[in-house]
This record gives sequence, structure tokens and C-alpha cells, in this order.
Amino acid sequence: MALGLASGCGTQDVSAGAGGRDTVTYWLWDANQLPAYEACAKDFEQQHPGLDVKITQMGWEDYWTKLASSFIAGTQPDVFTNHVQKFTQFVDLKVLAPLDELPLTRKIEDSAYQPGLGAAWKGQDGHRYGAPKDWDTIALFFNKKMAAAAGLSTADLDRLTWNPEDGGTFEKAIAHLTVDVHGVRGDEPGFDREHVKVYGLATNDGGDADGQTQWSSFAASAGWQYTDRKTWGTHYNYGQKTFRDVVDWYFGLAKKGYLAPFKNYSETNGPEAQVGSGTAAAALHGSWMIKTFHGMKGVDIGTARTPIGPTGERATMMNGLADSISKHARNKKGAERWVAYLASDACQKTVGQYGIVFPATKGGTDAAVAAYAEQGIDVMAFTRPVADRTTFSFPITAHAADVYGLMRPAMQDIYANGAAVSSLTRTNRQINLLFSQ
Repeated sequence: MALGLASGCGTQDVSAGAGGRDTVTYWLWDANQLPAYEACAKDFEQQHPGLDVKITQMGWEDYWTKLASSFIAGTQPDVFTNHVQKFTQFVDLKVLAPLDELPLTRKIEDSAYQPGLGAAWKGQDGHRYGAPKDWDTIALFFNKKMAAAAGLSTADLDRLTWNPEDGGTFEKAIAHLTVDVHGVRGDEPGFDREHVKVYGLATNDGGDADGQTQWSSFAASAGWQYTDRKTWGTHYNYGQKTFRDVVDWYFGLAKKGYLAPFKNYSETNGPEAQVGSGTAAAALHGSWMIKTFHGMKGVDIGTARTPIGPTGERATMMNGLADSISKHARNKKGAERWVAYLASDACQKTVGQYGIVFPATKGGTDAAVAAYAEQGIDVMAFTRPVADRTTFSFPITAHAADVYGLMRPAMQDIYANGAAVSSLTRTNRQINLLFSQ
């Protein structure tokens, strides 16, 4: 199998390889998952003599830029890993092949995957444009040593509650985990919020339009939802009082000195780096970061579920990736066979055995849980919400890029500059105008 490096899109027709062998080109962004998909490709090629899979891996930012350029230049991959945040844009551009119209991929059934993953990849026209691949949820990673010093156990952190009035036991815990340069904790007299040594909660920027690893769990557990419908909504709810109250409370943690300030975040100083360096005691982050957090030297990491909200329920965003076929794939037949295999329990169990992500099929998920257990990693905080059905999806609507473009500066203005949350009402009106045109 040939491995393409992230050096560019390439312009040559690679549908036919040396010796008359057919090639399927496949793009993905996660370097950690590359070995697992190389293993799947090897097995696939053995099952399909004469068919090769050429995998190209590149970083997240480069990935989407080069993918968009490739559709314009006609150099797009046959198959690529897709994200629901980008999915609707590709549907609007009509560059995806409907999988339910192809003989092999039309057999994909939602029931074969974890609840909700299959439905997320259907367009407004009812066609399926993505084969479920894996999923992730959000939980609280924390430094066990710092938690123990604060008198907090894993069980304590796993039963926290919150509300937008006083923050509940969640805010109390985050405040107690916070320590200023004089050794005074955030909930003790004399705490200096201007000179903090260890923040109770790491920053991960403003959250843009979805707040996946920032405020989404709080908003959902307060009973709020992004749009008027679970999928393909036509009206956003960022102006609602419930959402504004959540955002005001969440970013208010930074004003109190418990949440690291916006300026502390950068691509090289994400939540994992802050916890790893000891400048933050805990971080809300996704299951795709399990190996990263547990791989940090000198830091014993624990995990806890997101807190129980005013509704009496927990909530965590469940994002699911998928594999899509380009509408004008050069090797359409090969692409169809490859995607059908990627969506199969066989490939997803292989991926699960690498203990990097949770594959979409139930068998694949079980394989991943077992792989993590062999490494001594408890992943209950991520899997229990799926079993309990306390998950919710990314907002899936048209105009996703425009919504992002409007919400990103609005949320950063609140976080970084202390702008009033009432400004979200105006931003929400601008967003909803997109759907009235």
C-alpha cells in the first residue's frame, strides 16, 4: 500500500496503478488513526486482488483547505473522512455521492451503529452521504494529584451538579481546584484572581458556534438546543435567555479567576498542554484526546462525566465522523467497495483494537473499550452517556460556514473582551436572516 504525504493535492490520475492495478485514493486528517487504517487497507487489498488503497494524511487545517481546492481543481480524492461541521457545505456544493444509490453502500443500516450516528449523515433530500466511522463524547479530564490535594475524589467529580445562578457543586469544585501564586484557593479568603498559578479549568477558546468542548454540555443540560429541529434546522436559538444565561455564567468563571483567560489559549497551549504543564487542574475535552492526556509524563489523569444540569440530566455532545465518496470520484466502483468495507464491523473492530477512537459499530466500540482497558484506562466517562442516551448532536443546518463566521467573533468578544451576552440576540438575528433568503 502506498502512503501519500501531505505535500499537496496532486494532479495526476491515480485511478490505475502499476501493472494494471486499480487505486482508490483516501484522505484523512488524524495521524494517530493512520496505522489503524493502514491495517484495514491491507486486509481490504487481500480481499480485493488488483485493488490498492492510497492513503493521504494531513493536519486538520490543511485538510479542509486542500479538500475544498481539490473539488475546484478536479483532483479530489475518491473517498475522504468527513465531519458533520463541514458536511452541510459539501451537500450544498453537490460534491458528494449519495451512498444509498450505490449497490454496496445502500446496504448500510442505521441499526448497525451507535444510536443517532447514521441519521446525522442524511441530507434534506433523504439521501445518505456518509458511512458512519467513529464517534466521540466530552468529559472532564483532571489531574488526580491536584484533585486529591483539594480533597476531591473521582467519585466526587463524577457527581457534580451545576446551575447558572451559583454554578452548583461544579463551580465550587473548580474554584477549590484553583490556586493563586500565594497558595490561596479560589474559594478561600484573600484569593488573588489576577495572579493565578493553577486554574481550576483550562481554556479552549470561545467555542465558536457549537461550543463542543466549552459550553455545549452546560447549555444542553439546561434544556437548550441549537435550532428548531435536531437536524437541518432553519432557525437558531443563540438569542434565547437560557443560552445567554449559560454563556454569562460559563465565561463568568474566567472573571472570577477559575477558568483560564482567553489569552492563555493557543494552538500550542491547548487544554491538554495546560493540564500537562500544571497550569490547569482540569479540562473539558473530547474522547479523541484520551491517549494524549493519559500519555503525559508525570501526570496521573482521571476522568469524570459532565455535570448534572438544571434539568436533572447530564448532557454531552456526541459527534460522529463518516466516510464520504466524491461525486466525481475517478474510481467510483473501487470507492464504493472501500467505503462499504470501512463501514463494516470487520474494519471497525480492527480500528477499535488500536485504542485511539470509538468506532461507530457496537462491535468496534467494544473492541476499543477492551483496548483501553488493557492499557489501564477507564473510559466510562465517555461511553456511559451513550448507553444512558444523554448525548446530543452537532447542529446540522445549511449555511454552516456563515453561522461559524458570525458566531466565532461574537463568542470571542464575550470571552476575551467582556462583551455583554445580550449581543448574542443581534448575532442570532443575523444568522436567522440567512434562512429567510
